[in-house]
Amino acid sequence: MITPFTRDEIAARVAQDIPDGAYVNLGIGLPTRVANYLPADREVFLHSENGLLGMGPAPAPGEEDEDLINAGKQPVTLLAGGAYFHHADAFAMMRGGHLDICVLGAFQVSAGGDLANWHTGAPDAIPAVGGAMDLALGARKVFVMMDHQTKSGESKIVAQCSYPLTAVACVDRIYTDLAVLDVTPEGLRVCAMADGLDFTELLARTGAPLLPPVPGGQP
Repeated sequence: MITPFTRDEIAARVAQDIPDGAYVNLGIGLPTRVANYLPADREVFLHSENGLLGMGPAPAPGEEDEDLINAGKQPVTLLAGGAYFHHADAFAMMRGGHLDICVLGAFQVSAGGDLANWHTGAPDAIPAVGGAMDLALGARKVFVMMDHQTKSGESKIVAQCSYPLTAVACVDRIYTDLAVLDVTPEGLRVCAMADGLDFTELLARTGAPLLPPVPGGQP
């Protein structure tokens, strides 16, 4: 029986892979959960494109400050030493290559690391690029968090994206409810799989070739 990773387990895994001292942007949606799982012994500087640096975890119920929100309009906290600034300065940080990591959601990721996360191309879909293009190109590393498959069972990891692209060859690592995958020059390398899932079954659920885990390698 396959036990997919929960959304909180995915967020905790991403948090584990963020090093001490990193400057990080967490995209709207699932990526915002990462803030709640950052290890207490690491100093990580969370950036938001609406003009915040030094965000902490979500506030406790009843302690929300409606004037303190992230780019997704969710209440956040501000750590000691945190700062507010104009959103133009926030974008300058993104475009200037000052972010170590950004964590984004996606509709599709290709085997070569192409990212599609702002529009499905459907005539009734509402485009929502936000700062995704700036982040995907400006951050030193791009992590993607998403479901492995759509609700209809189609893989969101594909040989080539069919949706409009956000950026080309920008994704470094993919975290889904079924696996963690590294984008490498040789192809998509499996780093971890959900309990009860074997490599053959993962291949069947993925729309692109996969490389098996390296024996004895670090996940």
